[in-house]
Amino acid sequence: MKAMVLHEPKSVLEKPLVLEETAVPEPATGEILVRVSVCGVCHTDLHTVEGDLSLPHLPIIPGHQVVGKVEKVGGENGRFHIGDRVGIAWLYHACGNCQWCQNHQENLCPHAQFTGLHANGGYAEYILVPEAFAYPLPDTFTDAQVAPLLCAGIIGYRSLRLSGIQPGGRLGLYGFGASAHLVIQVARHWQCDVYVFTRSKAHQQHARELGAVWAGRAQDKPPVMLDASITFAPAGWIIPYALEHLRPGGTLAINAIHMSPIPELPYHLIYGERVLRSVANVTRQDAEEFLQLAAQIPIHTTVTEYPLAEANEVLIRLKESQITGAAVLRVT
Repeated sequence: MKAMVLHEPKSVLEKPLVLEETAVPEPATGEILVRVSVCGVCHTDLHTVEGDLSLPHLPIIPGHQVVGKVEKVGGENGRFHIGDRVGIAWLYHACGNCQWCQNHQENLCPHAQFTGLHANGGYAEYILVPEAFAYPLPDTFTDAQVAPLLCAGIIGYRSLRLSGIQPGGRLGLYGFGASAHLVIQVARHWQCDVYVFTRSKAHQQHARELGAVWAGRAQDKPPVMLDASITFAPAGWIIPYALEHLRPGGTLAINAIHMSPIPELPYHLIYGERVLRSVANVTRQDAEEFLQLAAQIPIHTTVTEYPLAEANEVLIRLKESQITGAAVLRVT
């Protein structure tokens, strides 16, 4: 099979992914082999390729917003059959036995494995996955439309819940890429007023088109105090601004697996029982709930497709904030 393989992490400007021929893996008992149709491109892929995340091993094939059809099943699998369309997300495996798994927090499992980090991901023609960590997909979405839902959508949905925003509330979104452009649609479905902070004029316009009542930069003061906010940009300097725009008792949820240092905060920014919390990974329940909700709304994904061989160029565009909505690699 063809795959974009990372042998050594380095700046995407150096184009570290190499298009190679590699063996098609064989599914063991409890696994399925999926022929990949498309794979969404995520900021976490960028952090993986550039070495911001600790890489358990090399080489590795990135990609964790994977859509395809079941090609083979290992052993006597029962959940999926050959030809079924499935999605594969960031959480590849959790132990099921630790205190976090037993407490419905498998996203915090210390033994968790992640697609495109511990296990080869979807920048390839085939991918293996435990069948318990694959998802049936709503028929209402095409392959390209549903791919961004599998990480950008799911983690955005978890962030939205952890922010504590209530229907009709005032929500701030910092950064407006793949995840935020999906989150705003859920928030508008809940009749929330959404205020978007991004330096890109194109992204500000995209936010207004999707229903934002206001759009500006992180340094700009919105016309009202916000009930809850989510940061998507991996930039620690944004946090003091986001707290300054948050009402007492509000929550700021940080949706980032990696970010630059948060500067020292004057106490008045956190005083007033404001809550600052991180969002770490997702659970299978998050995925199942969000995919069902996305079909009900229905969510519209703004997608630009690229061929698999252009993965390096797409990551450069992502790094330089040149993608509106989400980017998807067409694999087969």
